Amino acid sequence: MVGKNIVKLPKSQIEVQIIVPWADVEPRWNEVLQKLAGDIEIAGFRKGQAPLPMIESQLGQKLSEEVFKLVFPQALVEALQGTNIVPIDYPQYQLVAFNKGSQLAFKAVVTQRPEVKIGDYKSVKVTRPQPKTVTDDDVNKVVDDLFKRWKARQPLPTSPVGANQNNPTNESPDDVFAKAVGANSLVDLKVKIRSDLENEIRYNNELDYEELILQEVEKITEVDIPDILIQDELNRMLVSLQRRVADMGLLMEDYLKGQGKTVDGLKNEWRPQAEKNVKMELGLAEIGRLEKIDIADSEVQAEIDKIQDARIKSQFEAQEPRLHLKHSLRQIKTLDLLKTIVKA
Repeated sequence: MVGKNIVKLPKSQIEVQIIVPWADVEPRWNEVLQKLAGDIEIAGFRKGQAPLPMIESQLGQKLSEEVFKLVFPQALVEALQGTNIVPIDYPQYQLVAFNKGSQLAFKAVVTQRPEVKIGDYKSVKVTRPQPKTVTDDDVNKVVDDLFKRWKARQPLPTSPVGANQNNPTNESPDDVFAKAVGANSLVDLKVKIRSDLENEIRYNNELDYEELILQEVEKITEVDIPDILIQDELNRMLVSLQRRVADMGLLMEDYLKGQGKTVDGLKNEWRPQAEKNVKMELGLAEIGRLEKIDIADSEVQAEIDKIQDARIKSQFEAQEPRLHLKHSLRQIKTLDLLKTIVKA
């Protein structure tokens, strides 16, 4: 029977003081000793054939350490049974006392899922931003950019335009260009560009609206954020920056040098925003819990089935990625619900 004492620490951390009696440890001790004995060589004996007391003496502290590694995970699980503590990181262990024939005493510090208090989210008021209007100038700017890039790829003419091999039907240069970029004519191209710009504006307007809702969620969320969640968010932000820098064709080292910054400096600058991001995430998750929003396994599988890349798709055969996807879908569904109940 494991003895335990649980002490609450700041930042949602818990210290679990655990005592395991020798009667529970002894079978593990003998198991580890037998396993390690096969690799021990002692003068006068064949490898692994020396008496166990001699092997035990030669192993010394290593035997105790290996037994501890084997015992502590299960002992912690047993100690947390019957509590509402859900660890969200790998425990940090500290051995207090352990010798053969005596009890094993150790401490484990874990970060638990933080307690989240959410305000009256049903009375949140958010005004949707007014979408920008697409103008002729916006359309013409895209057309001009496309034309310049298309023109730069054209071979030098060897005869008048009407006889050019790229224009055998003697069409207007504008229509030749338009067809080259996938339209029927210049007029058709402008219609398509206008439609694309309007769709992009609607999409970004929806993102802006969702961001305003999440900002209100952050304001009404009370939580003592664990440091590990902040560090995870900072790492996510750093990976996002690394991808953008790579897309620009730069090395991260060169980018930082050009900005006169370091990775640690960036993380210090980002920390306030990272804390807000985590509060938004936790607040939204709490609303989902209160609203009893759940995602069926079939919904998760439906999302996985949409993935075209076989390599990426295969990653979801493991349980952890599926759980992350399920959480993301639950957050999306919760946000969609919020959009139906927020007041303008």
